[in-house]
Amino acid sequence: MLNSPEEEILAKACEAIYKFALKGEENKATLLQLGAVEPLTKLLTHEDKTVRRNATMIFGILTSNNDVKKLLRELDVMNSVIAQLSPEEEVVIHEFASLCLANMSIEYTGKLQIFQHGALEPLLRLLSSPDPDVKKNSIECIYNLVQDFQCRTTFQELNAIPPVLDLLKSEYPIIQLLALKTLGVITNDKKSQAMLRDSQGLDHLIKILETKELNDLHAEALSVVANCLEDMESMLLIQQTGGLRKFLAFAENSTIPDIQKNAARAIAKAAYDPESRKLFHEQEVEKCLVTLLGSESDGTKVAASQAISAMCENTGSKEFFSTQGIPQLVHLLKSDSEEVREAAALALANLTTSNPANANAAAEADAIEPLISTLSSKRDGAVANAATVLTNMAMQEPLRGAMQSHDVLQALIGPLGSANAVVQSKAALAVAATACDAEARAELRNRGGLEPLVELLHSKNDEVRRYSSQAVMVCAGDEPTAAELCRLGALDILEEINLSVSRKNKFSEAAYNKLLNNNLSLKYSQTGYLSSSNLIGDGFYDYGRINPGTKLLPLKELCLQGPSDQRAVLLINNKSVDVSLPMEDKSSDLSYGRSISSSSSLRGASREKTISRFSTGFGSPTELKSDPTSGRNTVLSKSATKEKGLRKGRGKKEEEKVKEEEEVLAIPKLAGEGSPEKEWYPPPDPDLCTYVYEVTRSILPITNLKEQIELLAKYVAEKMGGRIAKDKLPDFSWELHISELKFQLKSNVIPIGYIKKGIFYHRALLFKALADKIGVGCSLVRGEYGRTWNEVKLLDQSRKGVTGGLPAPEIFIVDLMFHPGALMNCQHLAYPQGAPEPGVAASGGYWVEGEPVGSTFAYTGSLTKHEPTLTEADWQKKLTPEQYYVTREKGTEPPFSGIYLDNKEPGMYHCVCCDSPLFSSETKFCSGTGWPSFSEAHGASGSDESHAGVLRRLDMSAGSARTEVVCKQCEAHLGHVFPDGPEPSGQRFCINSVALKFKPNKQ
Repeated sequence: MLNSPEEEILAKACEAIYKFALKGEENKATLLQLGAVEPLTKLLTHEDKTVRRNATMIFGILTSNNDVKKLLRELDVMNSVIAQLSPEEEVVIHEFASLCLANMSIEYTGKLQIFQHGALEPLLRLLSSPDPDVKKNSIECIYNLVQDFQCRTTFQELNAIPPVLDLLKSEYPIIQLLALKTLGVITNDKKSQAMLRDSQGLDHLIKILETKELNDLHAEALSVVANCLEDMESMLLIQQTGGLRKFLAFAENSTIPDIQKNAARAIAKAAYDPESRKLFHEQEVEKCLVTLLGSESDGTKVAASQAISAMCENTGSKEFFSTQGIPQLVHLLKSDSEEVREAAALALANLTTSNPANANAAAEADAIEPLISTLSSKRDGAVANAATVLTNMAMQEPLRGAMQSHDVLQALIGPLGSANAVVQSKAALAVAATACDAEARAELRNRGGLEPLVELLHSKNDEVRRYSSQAVMVCAGDEPTAAELCRLGALDILEEINLSVSRKNKFSEAAYNKLLNNNLSLKYSQTGYLSSSNLIGDGFYDYGRINPGTKLLPLKELCLQGPSDQRAVLLINNKSVDVSLPMEDKSSDLSYGRSISSSSSLRGASREKTISRFSTGFGSPTELKSDPTSGRNTVLSKSATKEKGLRKGRGKKEEEKVKEEEEVLAIPKLAGEGSPEKEWYPPPDPDLCTYVYEVTRSILPITNLKEQIELLAKYVAEKMGGRIAKDKLPDFSWELHISELKFQLKSNVIPIGYIKKGIFYHRALLFKALADKIGVGCSLVRGEYGRTWNEVKLLDQSRKGVTGGLPAPEIFIVDLMFHPGALMNCQHLAYPQGAPEPGVAASGGYWVEGEPVGSTFAYTGSLTKHEPTLTEADWQKKLTPEQYYVTREKGTEPPFSGIYLDNKEPGMYHCVCCDSPLFSSETKFCSGTGWPSFSEAHGASGSDESHAGVLRRLDMSAGSARTEVVCKQCEAHLGHVFPDGPEPSGQRFCINSVALKFKPNKQ
């Protein structure tokens, strides 16, 4: 019948199908199976109005079936349906055509087809239809369409807000509700908010809220108001008309959960704007939000907590919540709803940030326990927020102690292992805030919390890496925790991070230095510098210089290795053998190098006995011969002489007993020979124990610091072979002596006390070790070519007794070789390559002009070409601001910004200040660091830079020893030099482009 050519038959058939389809979904499915849909689509464009109307009515009903909608999308009938919306068609056709489109617009594909075929404009026109069903179907379709961003843009272009606002006057609630929902979607855009304001839409919304009979529309109206409050002009308009106060009163007094929730959301959205927060605070929004926290609805509690979080940016609001609001939020932390706990923790996090009063208020409200419980929440946001609150509270020591008593560090271990980067970073920051004392760090260490913390250093997230570095820096505050961190690989990871320009941060550098300060052996090997605060302890060893990234072998492994042609490893170990032990126990302990504390137990022992003990400690049967230079200091060892005299008076039996003890000690017991393997201990150094005892008794009581330093220097020199004339240095056979020790001890590790012929680096290490024992502050600085020296700080004695305005202490280098006890003022030195400038290479003796005066070298003149003659004001006039900053204020230009970085033209690079030639283009190479790099200075010959145009100086500005490069002519700062350049020089002069002036070679 649907294919009949007669219009009456078609109309009757369509009418029958319409009635059949109205009866239910099964009938719609039957029509689809019978193939009725496709022929019906052709009737939508039939010439007869009745046929066309009946066919449209059928599709209005059929499109509620999903299979029918799918078929219609495939048949692409949208044009035919949209055509039925024309003004010429009957209202009935409008009703069912709009119903068809409303059903089709539910799914994305249908929505897209409707929009692309231009249905929005005729649908907007139908909003003014006299038929309520047409209005309802049209606004429903529009609501579905505006979910798409592109459709919302077209909606604005068509100025569609006024006709939608008119629907709010409808007497049908469903039409009003759909209109409000549509406005709620549209007004997420700033432009639409302005259009709504200009169309007096805010008045309509406030009136709806004031009308109790329209309470079923209040929730949706609040959603639209919430969007409008984000627009500052709309906010001001509402406030000026009294609408804001009405809005808050309405929200506070309402008992409907959805209304409360939407009101709180509206406040939260608007409160992100500073001006809006100010207006809210003037209207006392805080009272409203505190009331909403007591709602029975979880959704309202969440929204109110979020609004409080936003209002915390206002200082007045933050103060208000300290007395009203925090207790309620703490109570919400105990909620069964994870979402509520997360929102409450967020509000507390914002309230306690930079606000000790609120942190105290939270603690008084018993927030610590629920916060720690929240750390085990399944929601990452809740965990992160709780960790933030705990971090804020931990800034106060009493609260930190209370948190530690609740095992907060154990609770933080789980979040450290989270897969969420935000949780990781917040947990690491919380650890940094709470592990501030040795007990807390011990707990974290014993609970296994250091391992996940170290793992976070591998993170690719900058914030996680930064905060975990900060936590490691804090945890490295005591030696046991620092040692455990090093065992877990933190030092290696931090070193790798700091080698990367993009990954390193100030905390990674600080953490690395903190760990190094608890691993002085590695620090000295890497940096070549120990400050006066770096106290050398037992077990310290000087392996020599190692390059960045090179792993330093542990002392045990070095001790177990045989002797080699490599540089001897110098060991400091002041622990000695306790002679009170039974002999069988003592010999067993010594065979493992076990050291037992008793600094004076071997004072009266003979030289032969001392050597025998040491040899046994290494498991070597070889006894060392006494060296002529190894006698005790006659000035300081009166007690030793006295004890020796007492020994002469012993009976024969006692002498035989001592001899038997020595024989027992001389028998080596290696690991695995007749005894189970025991814990390894560093080899003892009885001679060093004697040194410490003697200087403690003889030098420590002296009250004059300078005299202490001079006597200690003479003492060290005497123990290391005495004074060596500068011209006799090549004849000082210290190398043979060291080689003999290595051979006799069967090891490359030599305790410092057994070196009787030592040069610069032996003497400087012994001086530092002894000075640290008696509280004399000194640094240890390693230069090039075996040069090492000690620096001490002394006040100008001529100003003794003067109060106020005292100058900074002067730095002196202690002479331990040529004039033991002499002090050289660093401020009077000029150091070319080869001179022992602090932290820089030294190839000969100390570079001095003049002769020793008393116990202090006097320096006159300079080794530079001439002193700078320009004043700072002159330099500022001569140089650009960038040049002045780098060359005169020791600044650094940004990497990859220099004009000479990629310059490959042959020529000479001169000083920008004085035009002195500094570097040749022949030595320039690409280092990839971001600054021009040179392998050698102009005028240098190998390691000899005495004729070069540059000088080297110690630079401690970065917290570790670096070598600064300056112009010899004018002392302009050029950059730094590093020992990682290409062969044969192995040097990399890293120079600022702005400090250079390039002159190309003449053709």
